[in-house]
Amino acid sequence: QVLRSVLLFPTIERMAQSPQGKLMTPLLCKLRYVLYMPVYLLSFLPEGVKASLVRFALRGMKTCDESSITTSVNLFSVDCIANILYMASQEMMKVVERDSTTIKQNLKKLTFYYGTGDSWCPQHYYDEIKMDFPDGDIRLCEKGLRHAFVLDASKEMAAMITDWLQDDLTKL
Repeated sequence: QVLRSVLLFPTIERMAQSPQGKLMTPLLCKLRYVLYMPVYLLSFLPEGVKASLVRFALRGMKTCDESSITTSVNLFSVDCIANILYMASQEMMKVVERDSTTIKQNLKKLTFYYGTGDSWCPQHYYDEIKMDFPDGDIRLCEKGLRHAFVLDASKEMAAMITDWLQDDLTKL
């Protein structure tokens, strides 16, 4: 019953081998426990101070959605951070090979959107999947959006996806 699945900056293969993966894998798999104590201590700060710290950390962005700040305050929870870091460590170890069989079976329902400067799924991952599936809807970002687009380009991304899905939506 799925009409379309849109994979944005898809980290569907070789995560630990990507430029960001090479940097993050040792931290996520071996050093993640070190982060628990500082996060635990920060969790006692008032909500306003936590929000200010998030704003400070995100200060370099052109625009930052207020909902990103509100949501990011949740990262001051040890349980939340522990779950995030565990999941990320598992991804580094288990997201290795692209599932080309599933992609081939569902190619007509899939849209892939890769970034040009994405250090989680570099452009050569785009080049390779485009070569393996030349008839697929596999796009390369021309707008300079980044992997973490939700922090500063969520409305722009939503507008693009809405445009892409117009044909599928008329079938409903």
